[in-house]
Amino acid sequence: MEQDQKQSFILLGVLVLALTLAALALIWAAPDAIAMIDASFSPGVGLKQAAILAFVVTVILFVIFALSAGDGLLGEIQFMISGFGLFYLVAWIMIAWVF
Repeated sequence: MEQDQKQSFILLGVLVLALTLAALALIWAAPDAIAMIDASFSPGVGLKQAAILAFVVTVILFVIFALSAGDGLLGEIQFMISGFGLFYLVAWIMIAWVF
């Protein structure tokens, strides 16, 4: 009985410590979170920034596609050239429009 009570007090102490640390982390991260939310709802990116982001996203995604296709980068290159241009165009316009 006393063993259970001792374990309960230890568990309560750990729980209070965890909640205190979570509250401190929330207070510490609040200014950054507010700044990120403010940046998210500010006016969107322009066409130049969207073009850069679309290029980076397209290159990374197409390298992943090529490597997961099994033939590597050279085996899929003839299909990827036209797909790259179309995907880049769509991603560019969608990033500029949505964001």
